[in-house]
Amino acid sequence: MSISDIHLDVLSAVSNGHYYDPHSILGAHPHENGLTIRTLRPLAEAVQIVTGKEKIAATHVFNGIWEAELPEHEVVDYRIQVTYAGETSTVDDPYRFLPTLGEMDQYLINEGRHEELWRVLGSHVRSFTGPMGVVEGVSFAVWAPAAQAVRVVGDFNYWDGRVNAMRELGSTGVWEIFIPGVGVGARYKYEIQAPDGSWRQKADPMARATEIPPATTSVVTKNHHEWMDAEWMDQRAHQNPQAGPVSVYEVHAGSWKQGLGYRGLADELVEYVTDMGYTHVEFMPVAEHPFGGSWGYQVTSYYAPSSRYGTPDDFRYLVDRLHQAGIGVILDWVPAHFPKDEWALARFDGTPLYEDPNPLRGEHPDWGTYVFNFGRREVKNFLVANALYWLEEFHIDGLRVDAVASMLYLDYSRENGQWEPNMFGGRENLEAIEFLQETNATAYRRNPGIMMIAEESTAWPGVTTPTEFGGLGFGMKWNMGWMNDTLRYISEDPVNRKWHHGELTFSLVYAFSENFVLPISHDEVVHGKGSVVSKMPGDQWQKIAGARLLYAYQWSHPGKQLLFMGQELGGEGEWNQDWSLDWGLLESPLHRGLHDCVRELNHLYRTIPAFWRDGHEGFEWIDASDSNANLISYIRRGYDPEDVVVCIANFAGNPHENYRVGLPFGGQWDEILNTDSVDYGGSGVGNMGLVEGEEVPWNGRQYSVSLRIPPLGALWLAPHRD
Repeated sequence: MSISDIHLDVLSAVSNGHYYDPHSILGAHPHENGLTIRTLRPLAEAVQIVTGKEKIAATHVFNGIWEAELPEHEVVDYRIQVTYAGETSTVDDPYRFLPTLGEMDQYLINEGRHEELWRVLGSHVRSFTGPMGVVEGVSFAVWAPAAQAVRVVGDFNYWDGRVNAMRELGSTGVWEIFIPGVGVGARYKYEIQAPDGSWRQKADPMARATEIPPATTSVVTKNHHEWMDAEWMDQRAHQNPQAGPVSVYEVHAGSWKQGLGYRGLADELVEYVTDMGYTHVEFMPVAEHPFGGSWGYQVTSYYAPSSRYGTPDDFRYLVDRLHQAGIGVILDWVPAHFPKDEWALARFDGTPLYEDPNPLRGEHPDWGTYVFNFGRREVKNFLVANALYWLEEFHIDGLRVDAVASMLYLDYSRENGQWEPNMFGGRENLEAIEFLQETNATAYRRNPGIMMIAEESTAWPGVTTPTEFGGLGFGMKWNMGWMNDTLRYISEDPVNRKWHHGELTFSLVYAFSENFVLPISHDEVVHGKGSVVSKMPGDQWQKIAGARLLYAYQWSHPGKQLLFMGQELGGEGEWNQDWSLDWGLLESPLHRGLHDCVRELNHLYRTIPAFWRDGHEGFEWIDASDSNANLISYIRRGYDPEDVVVCIANFAGNPHENYRVGLPFGGQWDEILNTDSVDYGGSGVGNMGLVEGEEVPWNGRQYSVSLRIPPLGALWLAPHRD
């Protein structure tokens, strides 16, 4: 096809960088008379085509488009020699390369079934070998189905996208180009022409690295990390987390200790968590977010670890170091909503693309954000692949899915008239349910041994029921009922607690209906709620004693547990993301005692399997009804008949002398935990470490023991072993 055969409108669009298929005009095109090569070089003084055997002058034919005719009848390797203002340089031609997405990739994207979407979309460093040598550069691919044109702008083209217009790949809605000479660290965005003809610059939805906020550009990156956690990953694949200990330390990466970054955390946090005996660290969202005050819950780059703390490889290094220390890593994941920043996902191609177009579904009234269009297969694919990306590219051991309830209900935070029912007339978001089921089923299929954890605050049935039985397919669920009831109970003065005893015991009515995690999370120590210690009534000693008691109750209650960073230090102040934790508190014996008590709780929890058996068989009340004493007692049972722990929790401000507690059998019992120990800053009320079970019927049992029960204290008794 000669230049005269091309419509003037097409040439104009190509030369101005807004043609949907620039590769059909630019680049090399064989025909019966030879080979035509066209290149777009605005403002060039001269252009020559250089092959392995010749150099041919090109002719300017239209508005920066140059053309040369070669005698070859098939495509050859070539470069372009271009002269600007008397200076000549040799460059490569982005329009001589085939698409970097294969037919299968395009088919899977069309179907919304590309489970490794991050490998084909976004920016990727690539190299190609030809007769004239190796060419290195970066391929760019982005989904923008409603766009009229898309081009790449960046440092490498002086932010002039006309010379790097992308081609649309069939019906996929994906636009693609390979640009030679671009490398790691290059900053870029996409310029997208909307259906109305307007242009907008957008960050790459699949960017795997970004500039440090408040800058908003995407950054080309490449993974160089060599993993050293093969032993951990092999063991994980053969284990069921539900059958083992899970004690989680929730961390905000930026404020545990200000300024550490991912690599600093790999030294200090790993050492600390190992010493404290936690099994897992849960990071609040690390996916890039523009506003630090959102704590990561308003994500703009779902595939990029926040550059605030280092590079993607730095984050891999942190995960690797935690694994080598035997610590699992859970990541908060936010698929429920995204912010409206105009440079990010919002109205990406000029239309509601990632967000639901229905105004009664597409915006979240509480958070001022957009809600994903869970019913669109490509959007669902974007999110499912994102979950897999963190699990597989960063070896994450579990995802805690934020705000699940907001996805499940069409009327979530909406008044009458602000929502519309589903096709069956109900309030359930059927598309979101299907999305969650697909995410969970796919994550577990591809990554055995991981955990998918739901933050779900309602009584939705079957959250942790497998998808094949109609459930949502999560492995675990945060027990928000336990959290709310327990924190409300402990905020009462001990003299009033007997009137609230049901708030303490009610959680055992439903404790085995799901696989629960007991969370005392960041949400409970912000926005005027105060820290755990500040929630407690009484003087400082009583507050700290109450925290020791609460944690002992939490650690011995059926379910896994999670504690937000800093609550083991016993500070009165709320968490603030702009400050480091108050590590100076550890200089106080009272605060150090609370810290050491949490360490001992973790040690006992990890070494006593009775605490991991979370079904009905693993828990048995001794006495749940002594509200006048503000006291409860219960048994935790393991699989071994002798793996038994008797737990007594006294929420009264006074001790109980000669308090008799029923036992499952007689003999000697070790007092393996006393939260009132002087070692923890307590008053030392206890039983000298060893007690004798007597054949005195009590609490409906044949054996019992008379105990000194400390004020605001917990005791754990285990059968004595020589």
